[in-house]
Amino acid sequence: MANRSTAGLGYVSPTRSTHGGANSCIISKADAGPPESHRYYLARRTVLEMLRDRGCVIDDSEITRSLAEFRSVFGDQPDPDHLRICAPFSSKPSKKILVIFCGPGEINKAKATHILCNIPNKESLHRIIIVLQDKMNHFARTVFDECKVKVEIFPITELFVNITTHVAVPKHEILTTEEKEQLLKKYELDDNKIPYMRESDAIARYYGLEKKQVVKVTYNSKITGSLVTYRYVM
Repeated sequence: MANRSTAGLGYVSPTRSTHGGANSCIISKADAGPPESHRYYLARRTVLEMLRDRGCVIDDSEITRSLAEFRSVFGDQPDPDHLRICAPFSSKPSKKILVIFCGPGEINKAKATHILCNIPNKESLHRIIIVLQDKMNHFARTVFDECKVKVEIFPITELFVNITTHVAVPKHEILTTEEKEQLLKKYELDDNKIPYMRESDAIARYYGLEKKQVVKVTYNSKITGSLVTYRYVM
Protein backbone atom coordinates (compact mmCIF):
# COMPACT_ATOMS: atom_id res chain seq x y z
CA MET A 1 0.00 0.00 0.00
CA ALA A 2 3.03 2.31 0.00
CA ASN A 3 2.60 5.53 -1.94
CA ARG A 4 -0.78 4.37 -3.16
CA SER A 5 -3.64 6.82 -3.51
CA THR A 6 -6.97 5.75 -2.07
CA ALA A 7 -8.84 8.88 -3.01
CA GLY A 8 -11.09 7.13 -5.52
CA LEU A 9 -12.12 4.09 -3.52
CA GLY A 10 -15.69 5.17 -2.87
CA TYR A 11 -18.29 3.02 -4.67
CA VAL A 12 -21.84 3.83 -5.60
CA SER A 13 -23.99 0.94 -6.69
CA PRO A 14 -25.66 1.75 -10.01
CA THR A 15 -29.44 1.62 -10.17
CA ARG A 16 -31.04 0.80 -13.50
CA SER A 17 -33.78 3.20 -14.50
CA THR A 18 -36.73 2.00 -16.56
CA HIS A 19 -39.09 4.72 -17.69
CA GLY A 20 -42.55 3.86 -16.39
CA GLY A 21 -41.34 0.50 -15.05
CA ALA A 22 -40.95 -1.01 -11.61
CA ASN A 23 -37.34 0.07 -11.19
CA SER A 24 -37.06 3.58 -9.79
CA CYS A 25 -34.35 5.98 -10.89
CA ILE A 26 -31.32 6.56 -8.69
CA ILE A 27 -32.57 9.98 -7.65
CA SER A 28 -35.42 8.37 -5.72
CA LYS A 29 -32.83 6.44 -3.69
CA ALA A 30 -31.08 9.61 -2.55
CA ASP A 31 -31.50 10.77 1.02
CA ALA A 32 -33.96 13.65 1.23
CA GLY A 33 -32.98 14.64 4.77
CA PRO A 34 -30.59 17.39 5.88
CA PRO A 35 -27.15 16.85 4.29
CA GLU A 36 -25.29 17.96 7.42
CA SER A 37 -26.65 15.11 9.51
CA HIS A 38 -25.93 12.66 6.69
CA ARG A 39 -22.28 13.81 6.54
CA TYR A 40 -21.88 13.43 10.30
CA TYR A 41 -23.57 10.02 10.19
CA LEU A 42 -21.19 8.63 7.56
CA ALA A 43 -18.09 10.09 9.19
CA ARG A 44 -19.02 8.96 12.70
CA ARG A 45 -19.71 5.42 11.51
CA THR A 46 -16.30 5.22 9.83
CA VAL A 47 -14.63 6.62 12.95
CA LEU A 48 -16.32 3.95 15.09
CA GLU A 49 -15.08 1.24 12.71
CA MET A 50 -11.61 2.78 12.81
CA LEU A 51 -11.56 2.78 16.61
CA ARG A 52 -12.68 -0.85 16.69
CA ASP A 53 -9.93 -1.80 14.23
CA ARG A 54 -7.40 -0.06 16.47
CA GLY A 55 -8.46 -2.26 19.38
CA CYS A 56 -10.97 -0.02 21.15
CA VAL A 57 -14.19 -1.26 22.71
CA ILE A 58 -17.06 -0.28 20.41
CA ASP A 59 -20.60 -1.63 20.68
CA ASP A 60 -21.87 -3.18 17.43
CA SER A 61 -25.14 -1.26 17.78
CA GLU A 62 -23.24 1.99 17.40
CA ILE A 63 -21.83 0.91 14.03
CA THR A 64 -25.00 -0.70 12.68
CA ARG A 65 -27.20 2.27 13.61
CA SER A 66 -29.20 3.46 10.59
CA LEU A 67 -29.32 7.03 9.35
CA ALA A 68 -32.89 7.36 10.61
CA GLU A 69 -31.84 6.12 14.07
CA PHE A 70 -28.87 8.50 14.03
CA ARG A 71 -31.19 11.44 13.35
CA SER A 72 -33.59 10.32 16.06
CA VAL A 73 -30.71 10.42 18.57
CA PHE A 74 -28.70 13.43 17.38
CA GLY A 75 -31.27 15.40 15.39
CA ASP A 76 -31.34 16.78 11.87
CA GLN A 77 -28.74 19.42 12.79
CA PRO A 78 -26.43 17.56 15.18
CA ASP A 79 -24.50 19.43 17.85
CA PRO A 80 -20.87 18.41 17.22
CA ASP A 81 -20.23 18.24 20.98
CA HIS A 82 -22.86 15.50 21.28
CA LEU A 83 -21.07 13.42 18.63
CA ARG A 84 -17.90 13.04 20.68
CA ILE A 85 -16.57 9.55 21.26
CA CYS A 86 -14.26 8.45 24.06
CA ALA A 87 -13.36 4.79 23.57
CA PRO A 88 -11.13 2.66 25.83
CA PHE A 89 -8.77 -0.01 24.53
CA SER A 90 -9.90 -3.56 25.23
CA SER A 91 -6.36 -4.54 26.27
CA LYS A 92 -5.97 -1.56 28.60
CA PRO A 93 -9.23 0.21 29.53
CA SER A 94 -7.38 3.08 31.22
CA LYS A 95 -5.97 4.05 27.80
CA LYS A 96 -8.49 5.87 25.60
CA ILE A 97 -8.95 7.66 22.29
CA LEU A 98 -11.06 10.81 22.21
CA VAL A 99 -12.75 11.87 18.97
CA ILE A 100 -13.90 15.49 18.58
CA PHE A 101 -16.15 16.62 15.73
CA CYS A 102 -15.79 20.27 14.74
CA GLY A 103 -18.62 22.42 13.47
CA PRO A 104 -18.49 24.66 10.40
CA GLY A 105 -15.94 27.46 10.16
CA GLU A 106 -12.15 27.54 9.89
CA ILE A 107 -10.19 26.31 12.88
CA ASN A 108 -7.73 29.01 13.93
CA LYS A 109 -5.30 29.21 16.83
CA ALA A 110 -7.92 30.48 19.27
CA LYS A 111 -10.37 27.69 18.43
CA ALA A 112 -7.65 25.03 18.61
CA THR A 113 -6.56 26.30 22.03
CA HIS A 114 -10.19 26.34 23.20
CA ILE A 115 -10.70 22.73 22.06
CA LEU A 116 -7.66 21.46 23.96
CA CYS A 117 -8.36 23.51 27.09
CA ASN A 118 -11.84 22.01 27.36
CA ILE A 119 -10.75 18.37 27.32
CA PRO A 120 -10.97 16.88 30.83
CA ASN A 121 -8.53 14.23 32.04
CA LYS A 122 -6.16 14.54 29.08
CA GLU A 123 -3.63 12.44 30.99
CA SER A 124 -5.81 9.35 30.41
CA LEU A 125 -5.84 9.81 26.63
CA HIS A 126 -3.67 7.88 24.21
CA ARG A 127 -4.77 9.90 21.16
CA ILE A 128 -7.06 12.74 20.20
CA ILE A 129 -8.75 12.65 16.79
CA ILE A 130 -10.09 15.91 15.35
CA VAL A 131 -12.68 15.65 12.55
CA LEU A 132 -12.81 18.88 10.54
CA GLN A 133 -15.81 20.31 8.73
CA ASP A 134 -13.75 23.12 7.22
CA LYS A 135 -10.13 24.20 6.91
CA MET A 136 -7.52 24.51 9.63
CA ASN A 137 -4.84 27.16 9.41
CA HIS A 138 -1.13 26.73 10.14
CA PHE A 139 -1.28 28.33 13.58
CA ALA A 140 -4.03 25.96 14.73
CA ARG A 141 -2.07 22.97 13.49
CA THR A 142 0.94 24.17 15.49
CA VAL A 143 -1.20 24.22 18.64
CA PHE A 144 -2.23 20.60 18.08
CA ASP A 145 1.33 19.55 17.18
CA GLU A 146 2.57 20.92 20.52
CA CYS A 147 -0.04 19.02 22.55
CA LYS A 148 1.44 16.38 24.88
CA VAL A 149 -1.15 13.90 23.58
CA LYS A 150 -0.78 13.01 19.89
CA VAL A 151 -3.49 14.71 17.83
CA GLU A 152 -4.64 13.27 14.50
CA ILE A 153 -6.49 15.45 11.99
CA PHE A 154 -9.10 14.07 9.56
CA PRO A 155 -11.14 16.17 7.13
CA ILE A 156 -14.70 14.88 7.35
CA THR A 157 -14.73 14.12 3.60
CA GLU A 158 -12.02 11.48 4.13
CA LEU A 159 -14.34 9.57 6.44
CA PHE A 160 -17.44 9.18 4.30
CA VAL A 161 -16.18 5.73 3.21
CA ASN A 162 -14.11 3.19 5.14
CA ILE A 163 -11.26 2.60 2.70
CA THR A 164 -10.20 -0.66 4.36
CA THR A 165 -13.45 -2.36 3.33
CA HIS A 166 -12.85 -1.81 -0.38
CA VAL A 167 -12.26 -4.97 -2.42
CA ALA A 168 -8.97 -3.60 -3.77
CA VAL A 169 -7.45 -3.05 -0.33
CA PRO A 170 -5.49 -6.02 1.11
CA LYS A 171 -5.61 -7.12 4.73
CA HIS A 172 -3.32 -5.20 7.08
CA GLU A 173 -2.08 -6.52 10.43
CA ILE A 174 0.13 -4.46 12.74
CA LEU A 175 3.00 -6.48 14.19
CA THR A 176 3.79 -6.25 17.88
CA THR A 177 7.33 -5.34 18.93
CA GLU A 178 8.06 -9.02 19.54
CA GLU A 179 6.65 -10.09 16.16
CA LYS A 180 8.69 -7.41 14.42
CA GLU A 181 11.90 -8.62 16.07
CA GLN A 182 11.13 -12.23 15.11
CA LEU A 183 10.58 -11.17 11.49
CA LEU A 184 13.86 -9.26 11.32
CA LYS A 185 15.74 -12.14 12.91
CA LYS A 186 14.17 -14.71 10.58
CA TYR A 187 15.19 -12.87 7.41
CA GLU A 188 18.36 -11.30 8.88
CA LEU A 189 17.18 -7.82 7.97
CA ASP A 190 17.45 -4.31 9.35
CA ASP A 191 13.97 -2.81 9.64
CA ASN A 192 14.81 -0.06 7.15
CA LYS A 193 15.43 -2.73 4.48
CA ILE A 194 11.74 -3.64 4.45
CA PRO A 195 9.63 -1.96 1.72
CA TYR A 196 8.18 1.15 3.27
CA MET A 197 4.83 2.80 3.87
CA ARG A 198 4.74 6.48 4.73
CA GLU A 199 3.13 7.58 7.99
CA SER A 200 0.93 9.87 5.86
CA ASP A 201 -0.42 6.94 3.79
CA ALA A 202 -4.22 6.68 4.05
CA ILE A 203 -4.05 3.15 5.48
CA ALA A 204 -1.38 4.18 8.01
CA ARG A 205 -3.55 7.09 9.09
CA TYR A 206 -6.60 4.86 9.43
CA TYR A 207 -4.78 2.52 11.83
CA GLY A 208 -2.90 5.33 13.57
CA LEU A 209 0.47 3.82 12.72
CA GLU A 210 3.70 5.43 13.85
CA LYS A 211 7.19 5.47 12.42
CA LYS A 212 9.23 2.25 12.78
CA GLN A 213 6.15 0.04 13.09
CA VAL A 214 5.88 -2.92 10.69
CA VAL A 215 2.68 -4.04 8.99
CA LYS A 216 1.90 -7.45 7.52
CA VAL A 217 0.00 -7.06 4.23
CA THR A 218 -1.88 -10.05 2.80
CA TYR A 219 -3.13 -9.99 -0.80
CA ASN A 220 -5.65 -12.55 -2.02
CA SER A 221 -6.11 -13.06 -5.75
CA LYS A 222 -7.69 -15.79 -7.83
CA ILE A 223 -4.68 -15.63 -10.12
CA THR A 224 -1.78 -15.47 -7.67
CA GLY A 225 -3.43 -16.89 -4.58
CA SER A 226 -2.37 -15.54 -1.21
CA LEU A 227 0.66 -13.24 -1.13
CA VAL A 228 2.17 -11.90 2.09
CA THR A 229 4.49 -8.91 2.26
CA TYR A 230 5.54 -6.40 4.89
CA ARG A 231 5.74 -2.63 5.13
CA TYR A 232 7.94 -0.51 7.37
CA VAL A 233 6.33 2.78 8.44
CA MET A 234 8.52 5.81 7.92
